[in-house]
Amino acid sequence: MKKALVLGASGGIGSAITFELISRGIKVIAFARNIKKLKALYEGNNLVEIKEGDVFNYSQLMDAAKGAECIYHAVNLPYQEWQTKQEPMINNILQVSENVGAKLAVVDNIYSYAESTGEKASEEYEKNPQTKKGKIRLKIGKKVMDSKVQAFIAHFPDFYGPYAESTVLHYFLQSIIDHKKAMFVGDKKVPREYIYTPDGAKALVELSLHEKAYGQCWNIPGTGVITGEEIIKIIQEITGYSRKVSTVTKNMVRFIGIFDPSMKEYVEMYDLTQKPLILNGEKLECLIGPIQKTSYKEGLEGTLNTMKEKGLITI
Repeated sequence: MKKALVLGASGGIGSAITFELISRGIKVIAFARNIKKLKALYEGNNLVEIKEGDVFNYSQLMDAAKGAECIYHAVNLPYQEWQTKQEPMINNILQVSENVGAKLAVVDNIYSYAESTGEKASEEYEKNPQTKKGKIRLKIGKKVMDSKVQAFIAHFPDFYGPYAESTVLHYFLQSIIDHKKAMFVGDKKVPREYIYTPDGAKALVELSLHEKAYGQCWNIPGTGVITGEEIIKIIQEITGYSRKVSTVTKNMVRFIGIFDPSMKEYVEMYDLTQKPLILNGEKLECLIGPIQKTSYKEGLEGTLNTMKEKGLITI
């Protein structure tokens, strides 16, 4: 591949995908709405062409996609916009992909899977979501798989990493950086799975270079499971943070949701923190080999360092 288009290139996984592509010498069109964020990340890089634009604007999307061999869809919409905007967005992306003859790699989460039974979920795990957002993701996935575009869907656990701001762990880490009282979302004793964005991007890009990947769904698992208590201990070792960490309960999310539209929409997803689904990545590793799994200590340290370095820039 010589040229790719990354949609949502200013976000956590979008920027990680962009950096992974250029590390392989692949030219990238970095597409997002906020030109300031794009310039902060990529200005001066000869392999990156910055394109300010909106995925809902068909002509802007078509212009950006010219010459791209693969489109990476990493746009992250606020929860409150999912009901009205997810479908129009994927329709635009699929139409553009078909018209320019580009392949499509779709970044997805675990919402479309059924409730966890405690076993690791393979790609054949039942897709029977009980939440509104899970049903939306399932519908979007079906559209992608039923389209004429050569595409695949990659399911990821919760992200954390450089520039991954719209994540549960980011808000916790930001409190640490700001020397404020930190709050952890969900039971701190429950083992959960996270993926460091550079690891996820490396696996996704490698997957996109295999013809056999297309027309299928793939699980890209994280480093492994870790409890909130273990994360807090790692953070304390790295930063020396000594204040007590409180727990954000479901009732607290409900209350905050009265004033915050995003938190109101998060209420139904809270149960995923209590009965988390853990991904099985055997199918992926059979195709591309062992995947990179950065330790939580190294990943959290890298994330915190980036947050400190970019403290004066809103990424």
